[in-house]
Amino acid sequence: MSSLGTQFHYIPAYSPTFGGLWERGVGSVKSHIKKVIGDTPLTYEEFSTVLAQIEACINSRPLCAMSSEVDDLQPLTPAHFLVGHPLTLPPGPELMDMNPNRLSRWNLLQRFVQHFWRRWHQEYITTLQNRPKWCTSTKNLEIGDLVLVREPNMRLSSWKMARIIATHPGRDNVVRVVTIKTQEGMQKRAVNTLAKLPVDSSVEDSLNPGNM
Repeated sequence: MSSLGTQFHYIPAYSPTFGGLWERGVGSVKSHIKKVIGDTPLTYEEFSTVLAQIEACINSRPLCAMSSEVDDLQPLTPAHFLVGHPLTLPPGPELMDMNPNRLSRWNLLQRFVQHFWRRWHQEYITTLQNRPKWCTSTKNLEIGDLVLVREPNMRLSSWKMARIIATHPGRDNVVRVVTIKTQEGMQKRAVNTLAKLPVDSSVEDSLNPGNM
């Protein structure tokens, strides 16, 4: 990595405030785990199982587009840096609406993971959607942007991606509606149901091996 110009900068010892970005992520995960599991006693193996699946959910979050191709909806995720490919969890039955007292121990653990996913992924998408004061202008979504589509019930560790293929600005030249292309086809969406990926296209281009 040093041959590629990578330099490591370490924070001072016992100074978690210097790592605000990742410490905020750790704090978010801890908060949701406490609310999801509550006072339910778990064995070491059970807690490790839940944490491993939660880790897969977090490391599946999209960072930026893999390419600028319109038909390529595959995002780059933290899992690509860790294991070289996206992480997926096997599909299972929906357990959120079932009485926890009637579930087996394994299904109870899966219900914890589903509950965490439902809370955490909505919070993550919300953080990507800028909500500044109306008097502050922000950059419009543009053709070619890869975005997350906000859906009420997304499958565990699954993110619905879309590519913007057309914008529809209003009389004030502000884009509030766009046409997107998903795996299911094309549709119009309001921009408040979409979230642009956290890594900007300019940063994405700098990470492209062809530009190094």
